Amino acid sequence: MFDLDLWREIFQSINKNRTRSLLSGFTVAFAILLFAILFGISNGLKNTFKEAFGTDANNSIVIYPGRTTKAYKGNQVGRRIRFKNEDRDFILDKFGNKVQYFTSKVNRSVSVSFKGEKNDYEVRGVYPEYMFIENNKVKDGRYINQNDIDTRSKVVVIGRVVENELFYRVNPIGKYINIGGILYKVVGVFTDDEGDNEENVIYMPISTTQFIYGNNDFIDMMHLTYNPEMNADQALAFGNSIKKSLKDKFEVARNDQRAIRLFNMAQGAKQVDVMTFSLTIIILVIGFGTLIAGIVGISNIMIFIVKERTKEIGIRKALGASPRSIVSIILIESIIITAIAGYVGLLIGVGVLEIVGPSLETYFIKDPSVSNSLVVGATITLIIAGAIAGYLPAKKASRIKPIVALRND
Repeated sequence: MFDLDLWREIFQSINKNRTRSLLSGFTVAFAILLFAILFGISNGLKNTFKEAFGTDANNSIVIYPGRTTKAYKGNQVGRRIRFKNEDRDFILDKFGNKVQYFTSKVNRSVSVSFKGEKNDYEVRGVYPEYMFIENNKVKDGRYINQNDIDTRSKVVVIGRVVENELFYRVNPIGKYINIGGILYKVVGVFTDDEGDNEENVIYMPISTTQFIYGNNDFIDMMHLTYNPEMNADQALAFGNSIKKSLKDKFEVARNDQRAIRLFNMAQGAKQVDVMTFSLTIIILVIGFGTLIAGIVGISNIMIFIVKERTKEIGIRKALGASPRSIVSIILIESIIITAIAGYVGLLIGVGVLEIVGPSLETYFIKDPSVSNSLVVGATITLIIAGAIAGYLPAKKASRIKPIVALRND
């Protein structure tokens, strides 16, 4: 196979029969081109579905208190449900083995100033675990820690937007900002992939927030992430168990939907999984249909090529060529053409996705791309199909007697 004369002969044959080679290559290149574009669009749609849920932890549950809409156990309609620190402990005591991270949260809108700069921001009192639930990334300094919670420290972590607006060209770490007339030390700056809206906030220890704004243990909502090993159905059942337990604790009717509300990312994740699975099946059917069309095309061309070269095969046999060498020449030529054409099709497909990708966002297709390994696998499939399609007629032709092959029309 590594005989120099053999390879020279193969390339001479390809060069001599350019039209035939181009037709063979075009079939493969077009199939791989369509295959790459289809799967690229499929991945772009999947990216759109995932982005719709932001960059927060996709295994999170948010629990909100509300007001009752039904009388129950002597309690009147319209009773306000208020969560306290003990409710966080209640959930952790009962479901702690299924919880990954947990934080309570208190929200306040406040006026914040630093020297001559002043603006209004949302302050969120949280536990350190909130960093992993919200997927914050510390840009400078540090995040809130447990010691801050225990000592009610007057420290804050500010978002990138807050840093840019209050601390223009000044390192905020260690500086003090005025929040509602009280000075707080900036210990960190964070970023969030969701952008300005999530970076336009300030985090402080929840114990500090509760003490400063009311001197109580009330909380506005609770965030948690469940064990990531749970599947969607298990996560939904877990969320329903939490909701049921809280309703029992607060004496809320089971069919009261507003007293305690729960948002479970598993519901959205399950819907996205169903949509992406269905999309993948559709694209696979279309993609493999395109691939099969390419296989049929290259197979027909190979059969035609072998038949066209019957006289050539007869001459080779008359000159002493072995059946094995005749088959090898045809197969290697087929593999070379298919491999080169497949690579060209891949380059064109990726190039098309790169060029038109930004404009496809209008049609909810974000960052369309395709795995090189997938397209390489498709190309190898075409190569194998072309080799098999060429081998059978080549093997048959190599057994024909020279005189019969020379008489072939």
